[in-house]
Amino acid sequence: MKKLLLTTTLAATLISSTAMADNYKVGISLFSFDDLFLSVLRGSLSSSAEEEGVDAQMEDAKNEIGVQLNQIQNFIASGVDGIIIDTVDSDATQAMTEYAEEAGIPLVFVGRRPINVDFLPDNQAFVASNEIDSGTLQTKEVCRLLNGKGDVAVMMGTLGDNAAQQRTKDIHDVIATPECSGLKIVVEQSANFTRTEGNDLMTNWLTAGITFDAVIANNDEMAIGAIQAMKAADIDMKNVVIAGIDATADGLAAMKAGDLDVTVYQNAAAQGKGAMQTLLKLMKGEDVDQKVWIPFELVTPSNMNEYIKLN
Repeated sequence: MKKLLLTTTLAATLISSTAMADNYKVGISLFSFDDLFLSVLRGSLSSSAEEEGVDAQMEDAKNEIGVQLNQIQNFIASGVDGIIIDTVDSDATQAMTEYAEEAGIPLVFVGRRPINVDFLPDNQAFVASNEIDSGTLQTKEVCRLLNGKGDVAVMMGTLGDNAAQQRTKDIHDVIATPECSGLKIVVEQSANFTRTEGNDLMTNWLTAGITFDAVIANNDEMAIGAIQAMKAADIDMKNVVIAGIDATADGLAAMKAGDLDVTVYQNAAAQGKGAMQTLLKLMKGEDVDQKVWIPFELVTPSNMNEYIKLN
């Protein structure tokens, strides 16, 4: 199947509205409404559906795979014309594909990469940012800031989550390169993509006497939690490099305050609009690119104002 890397121009073209999609009913299941990145994605999906005249039913899977599978089955039973899913568990996406395929309903996965992404039926697609770039951009910048040497603490997202796995692999891959081989991972644990657990994990590390020159987190929320714990321990944030991913409004606020040094912009709005546009094409029987990539972009204090405007 064809693969498409969207430049900013191409992304804008994809986002632009085409023909109105009268009377289409779409079921949308997102892994958690509490996630800040997904709040932007959800808003984009909602506004895009409204612009296109689509009746969208949005459901919160509450980070429970059983709940999400039930939601998909309910969508099918209610006779939706299309389904959009940001999956709770990538390992369950084959079952989701089979549900939709058996019902003859087009399906678009958005955000989290489905385990069967290379084997999707013709009426299914995946819209997201390529995670190979996210952790790579993040870790290369940390390497640059540390001049290629230093101890690193890694905060992983939810174990088993594809994004967490790939972002963590990116960190290891960059550190394996000659120019960054002076970096050493001294601790690596999961904080489940949440600020609270990031705070708790950092508190535990500090209590255990673990020292480091940088914290590389799989998302901004964990990075912010780590910052909160370090500040509570009277650690001078100028002495440690903190990196996240997503460039959320809170992440950018932490960067503006001088606490977060690196993040990577993942365009949730473009992903949402791209997913809706792709699904509309599938529902109309049109050909689509089955992998639509929205580029990641490195964000540092030098260019953060460009991204603050987007939040």
